[in-house]
Parts: sequence; structure tokens; C-alpha cells
Amino acid sequence: MATSNAKVKQDARAVPERIGKYVIVREVGRGSTGNVYLSHDPYYGRDVAIKVYHGEGNDDPERARVARKMFLSEAHMVGMLQHPQLMPIYDAGEEDGHCYVVTEYVHGARTLAAFCRPDDLLRVDVIVEIVFKCAKALHYAHSRGVIHRDIKPSNILYTQDGDVRIIDFGIALIDGSDMSRIEGIAGSPSYMSPEQVQSRELTNRSDLYSLGAVMYELLTGTRPFRAGNLAKLMHQIVYATPAPVHTLRREVPEDLEDVVALALQKEPDKRFRSGLEFAAALTRVHQKLRAKTGPMEQTEQMALLRRLRFFHDFSQAEIGEVLKASAWQDYGPNEEIVREGDMDDRFYVVIAGDCNVLRNGRTIGQLGTGDCFGEASYVPGARRSASVRTGGNVTLLKVGATLLEQASAACQLRFNRMFLRSLIERLQKNEVATGA
Repeated sequence: MATSNAKVKQDARAVPERIGKYVIVREVGRGSTGNVYLSHDPYYGRDVAIKVYHGEGNDDPERARVARKMFLSEAHMVGMLQHPQLMPIYDAGEEDGHCYVVTEYVHGARTLAAFCRPDDLLRVDVIVEIVFKCAKALHYAHSRGVIHRDIKPSNILYTQDGDVRIIDFGIALIDGSDMSRIEGIAGSPSYMSPEQVQSRELTNRSDLYSLGAVMYELLTGTRPFRAGNLAKLMHQIVYATPAPVHTLRREVPEDLEDVVALALQKEPDKRFRSGLEFAAALTRVHQKLRAKTGPMEQTEQMALLRRLRFFHDFSQAEIGEVLKASAWQDYGPNEEIVREGDMDDRFYVVIAGDCNVLRNGRTIGQLGTGDCFGEASYVPGARRSASVRTGGNVTLLKVGATLLEQASAACQLRFNRMFLRSLIERLQKNEVATGA
């Protein structure tokens, strides 16, 4: 554990210039127990994340005590877990009453919480791949005596290249160590296993339950259990059965729903025995999904997009990135795609068919094959100022703005350039008013 004589500013809200040997670039996060900074390690020439726990000077002694416990838990694991999907802990130290932990910094990564909204769900096959990687990573941690105890969407990073990192081992249980025994801190209630909310002894299967709860939310956009207060939520976790996944998302196959249900069994002995077994079940589902959709479907979709003027300047790889951030959807005649006054952060490209643009119930323009709309997505929280309805049968590419942020910078730049060019051409022709 490294300790430095350099000073960390006593004001918890100030951004220090340096922590130990690490040069601080900027603050990237703030929580109840500490702050996170993007930093640079001059020795290894790499960017790192430094989590500085609130210690001396904290107005809440209990919070400071918990923060120190969490620091000791993470510091205990410096170099202990080395797995591609587990955030590595490089270093830890303490100076002037401030404790810090140094981890990998993944540029452009977002937590899975960004993909748990009904309007921004990932494709089913992508979710299967993500949870597969998490299950394998948890199996590795469990085999080394570590139970994470706080698996939730915000503790799993999704990188720009489609990889994952499980983060935050601050309340992990570690075999042979009492550093992680934090009274009153047991995880995030919505993702806790029944035995966790009942303060029973935990095994690796508790983490697998939590991963099942994460998968449920990624698939459906809602948590398995929701309640107005903690007591009701805990009662549901112990006794209630969540709504079947297919009732919330029709395209989820039955065998995948069975995997989620098995992970969410109330009794630990009825769940998957290990992360490896969980991953194996997902492998079988993924093979069926690939056999059902097949590579030909994506090939055909890419060929269709290539013929559209919007995608003429895109490389094959960039079209693939856009598809990964999109949903391909067919509509029948006179169906509403977007509604005036709604908030919707998706972009739309018309693959085939014609649409009508309406404001206050009056048609103000038309959109045809190759046209795009959704410019309100450029303004966070903006509401649609017009509705879009299908004329006849229509095929659309629905591109999630949040998902598109995971694409390469080149792909994002090209998409934005083409979208704005199309918008300007549309306005110049006075075909539709702004805000569709």
C-alpha cells in the first residue's frame, strides 16, 4: 500500500492538484463516501481513476467510519483480482486523514444504468453477451473468496468497444478478512437477494441473484420489484414473484426468461450453483438467438442501409456500429411513431415507406425512404413539437442517442454530420417544419 507525503486539500469539495504521485486532471464523480478523479500516473504513463474517501473533517462521524471500512476493503484487494471484466485496483494509500484507491480509468465507458430505460434498451443478444461476461467474472471472483455484495447496473461499466467492467468492491466480503464487515451496509435494496435483505449468511449465489435482477432490468426497463418504501420492497423480494419478462418485452425468448427466473429463485439452493453454470446457460441461449436471426439478417440490413443516401459515406464497420445502437422496426398503416409533446431521445431513419408529419392534428409535411427525423434529441429534455404517423407500411431504424454515444468518435461524427445535412436540406425545401 503506497503512502505519500504530498498533501490532499482538507476541503472535501476542492479538487486537489495531486494525490500521492498522481496528477489530478478533473473530478468525474461525487458520492456520499468520497469523490472520484480522473488522474494520470506518470510512472506507467496511463490515466487512472482515484477514489478519495471522506475521512477527517467529515461532518458525519458514522459516514466517515463507513468510508474508512470501505477503503480498507478495497485496499485489501490491491492486485488481488486480475480479470478482464473486473476493474483492477492498482494502488491504495492514505495521507492527511484522506484514504484513496487507484483503479483503471476506462475512457468513454458508461454504467449499465444508462441502458435500463424502456426507450434505451440494448438488443437482447447484446444483453446476453454482457451478462455472460459478468457471470464469468463473478465466477472468477468467487473462486478467490470474494463476494461482491453490491451488483447493480451502476456498478457495471459498458465500454465503447462493447466490453464490461464490474466496479466498486467497497462492501465486498472477502474470505479470511473482517475488514469488509460493515454494519448497516449490505448493498442496494432493489438488487439484494432474499437472504441479503434478511441478513442471512451470504454465498456466491447472492451475487448471482443480483446479476439476475440486473438482467431483468436490462431486458425490460424495470426492476423486478418496486415499492413505495423499503419495508414493502424487502417484503416483495422475500415473498413476491416478479412479472414475467415476456409480458414487458415480447421478443425475449422463453428459454432466456427461464434463465432469468432461475437466477431470481428465492432459495439459494435453487439458483445456479456458480457463475460458470449461469454463463453456460446463457451460451445455449445465445447460440439459439444466433441460429434464429443468423448473420444473414444483419448482412441484409447492412445492404439495405448501404443503398440509402444517408449511409453512402459510412464504412461497413460504421454501419455495423449504428446497427448495434439501433432497433429495426416495422409499422403498419396509420401508426403513431412519435407524439407531439413527448420526450424521446431517439433518432429515426426511414428505411422504407412514407410518413406524415402533423402539428395540432394538421399535416405539415411528409417523410420518405432515406429521410430522418428526431432532431429534438440534440437538446436534452426537449419535447417533440410535431407528431409523425405512418402513411402505409413503414420500416424504421430507431437509433438510441445514448447507445450511439458508445460508438466510435468517427461513427458519431459521421452520423451527426449526415443527420444535420439531411435536416438542413429538408428545411431548405420547406418540406417539414422544425422539431419533428
